[in-house]
Amino acid sequence: MGKRKKALFTAKILLFGEYGIIENSMGLSIPFNHFGGSLKIQKEGSTQESSESNQHLKKFVSYLKQLSNNNELIVALDIDAFEKDVNKGMYFDSSIPKGFGIGSSGALCASVYDKYAQHRITVQDLNSQSILELKTGLAQMESYFHGKSSGLDPLICYLNLPVLVKSEQYISPIGLPQADDEGLGAIFLINSGTPGQTQSMVTLFLEKCKTEGFRNLIKTEFKKYNDLCIDAFLRKDFKPLFGSLKELSTLVFEHFQPMIPEVFKTLWQQGIETNAYYLKLCGSGGGGYILGFTKDFKAAEQYLKAYNPQIIYKF
Repeated sequence: MGKRKKALFTAKILLFGEYGIIENSMGLSIPFNHFGGSLKIQKEGSTQESSESNQHLKKFVSYLKQLSNNNELIVALDIDAFEKDVNKGMYFDSSIPKGFGIGSSGALCASVYDKYAQHRITVQDLNSQSILELKTGLAQMESYFHGKSSGLDPLICYLNLPVLVKSEQYISPIGLPQADDEGLGAIFLINSGTPGQTQSMVTLFLEKCKTEGFRNLIKTEFKKYNDLCIDAFLRKDFKPLFGSLKELSTLVFEHFQPMIPEVFKTLWQQGIETNAYYLKLCGSGGGGYILGFTKDFKAAEQYLKAYNPQIIYKF
């Protein structure tokens, strides 16, 4: 298996592509080093967090074992070693808040893959085929937590690199435009204070996709503005970026109401009306974090102060 590359796996932020990725629009995801997690074995007296995590890992082992016994497990994992460690009290020591859309289960899957995969794909091994293989295997692992996973979250957490998804068949690490610490513009997070339920939100989205009008909207309008945002952001072309962001924010406000935490609905609308900032979902929504974009953070702050926005990228 070789030496472990690193013990800590960071959170991630999907800048663009939430829900759209399920319907094959583009996605852009970045590591978020503010939070992270690693697998540890409890040395003495367990805490409530570590024993709860250990119980979750026991269920995860059972899920992987069942897939393995049915010859359905995509990644060759040393499940016996994993089970042995879990029985010794292994837990996932993580600062990543659960249900906040920033990859808590992705980081856990990345950790398990890194420690127990028998033929680990490393950053050095990446090519167009191996990255898809890695994503598929990690998606199957993460589906235990969410019912359906694109595999993108654990992929970002594992590689610790920004990744661009152009389609289901094209995905690659990418360099981000250089941040400008002196810049007026910013991408920021605000916290709803309550976790969302990823599985129920994804189920709701898939149900909505069964209606032709909604599915067409995702495949046309949503895909169009989402993809334009990514193109403009990667080119550092901020005028078209904010034009497309306004369209995207409006579209989500009109058609994804259940995914927008109640506490943010007025704030969301205010951003669209004042053009001071635009909000979008961070992950599946329903709670957790919301992502915001502004050309002038100082001006936006007067509206956002009560929500304690956290800047993640300046331009």
